[in-house]
This record gives sequence, C-alpha cells and structure tokens, in this order.
Amino acid sequence: MKLNLPNKLTVFRMILVPVFVFVYLVPFIPFPAKNWVALVIFCVASLTDFVDGRIARSRHMITDFGKFMDPLADKLLVDSALICFVGKGLVPAWVVVIIIGREFVISGFRLVAADKGVVIAAGPWGKVKTAVQMFAVIALLIPITASGWYVFAMVLVYISTALSIISVVDYIARNANVLKEE
Repeated sequence: MKLNLPNKLTVFRMILVPVFVFVYLVPFIPFPAKNWVALVIFCVASLTDFVDGRIARSRHMITDFGKFMDPLADKLLVDSALICFVGKGLVPAWVVVIIIGREFVISGFRLVAADKGVVIAAGPWGKVKTAVQMFAVIALLIPITASGWYVFAMVLVYISTALSIISVVDYIARNANVLKEE
C-alpha cells in the first residue's frame, strides 16, 4: 500500500512518540534542556496532526487508513506524554486512567465498526479534546517553575479530562447503531 502525504505525516507522528518519551525520560539530559527538546519534538508531532488533516481535506486525500491511524497517532502522542507526567508526579494517575479509558472505548467502537465495514472518523468533541490535551502537554513541558504556570497547565489537563468524558458520550450517542445486531 502506497501512503499519501497526509498518511506519511501520520506515520511520522507515530515515529516521534518513542523519540519524545526517550528524550523526556532519560536521566542524562538535565532539566530544563530535556523539557525544551521534548517540547520541540512534541510540537513538531502536534503540527503534523494539523497539517495532515488540512492537506487531506483540501486535496481530497482522505483515506480509511488516515481515518483510523490519525486519531490513533494522536492518542499515542498525548497518552505517552501523560503517562510520562504521571511517572514524574505532575499529573494524577486517575486523570490519565479516564483519558486512556476513553480511548479504549473509542477504539473498541472503531473495531466493531470496522468489522461491519464501517470506518468512523473522529468527531468534533474528540478533535477539541485532542487540541486541549496537546496544549496541556505543551504547558506542562514548558520548564517554568512558577506555581501559577503549573496551575494553568493543570486547569488545561482537567478541562481535557472533562472533554474526554463529553466526547465519549457524544461518540457513543452518534454511533450507537454500530452496536446493533443485524
């Protein structure tokens, strides 16, 4: 299968995930340098999400691969960062459990739909949730030690958690027909 440009950008975003995790977690890169490098990697990966979608829509290059893999690449990127933050004590584990639990529910829905020959693209609430999560990760990566900055970053994390719940409810409501037996 030959990948078009938007799908290549999606694959590139997935490749950046382990690079991001390595840079953020290795002990031999000192703070704040590791945060700045991880921030650049995360921002580049996040920009590919924006760019691949724009290209796919404007050039009519939307594919089933892209509909399935683009949201998965976003999940890998954001969830990997959030798991790293739990390990560093920056984000409570229960928040990440809710966010990742939502992703499992959505992925399960997509698998059931795919088994029926239906590909379900990301919904509007999910896109907003992803954007807020990306801004939250960026805010947590910026090595500002002022407590007010951390509070701001955590407000974004909690908003993204609420959006995770709202988006999964919306997703289930919009796609409930996928669960119906023939």
